Amino acid sequence: MDEIIQWNITVSGRVQGVAYRAFALKMAIQLGTKGFVKNNPDGSVQIVAEGTAKILKLFASYCEQGPGWAHVDKITITDSPPVFFKDFKIRY
Repeated sequence: MDEIIQWNITVSGRVQGVAYRAFALKMAIQLGTKGFVKNNPDGSVQIVAEGTAKILKLFASYCEQGPGWAHVDKITITDSPPVFFKDFKIRY
């Protein structure tokens, strides 16, 4: 079995008020990614995602696209130790 890793992903651009969190939730559930997504006060979106490297690369490619109304300017990814989330949720 492949190793589970964690990525902290910050998505910048027009990503709030455009259903970005719902989009990330849908993609995470489809791919089996665990973690959470939330809006940041600065207008960006924070995603903490856990899965295999292959799955997280695919998830990150969806994050770069975003939903139809979004406009992603930049994503930043950093590694963190996994905490083994049980599911993927929207945090408020």
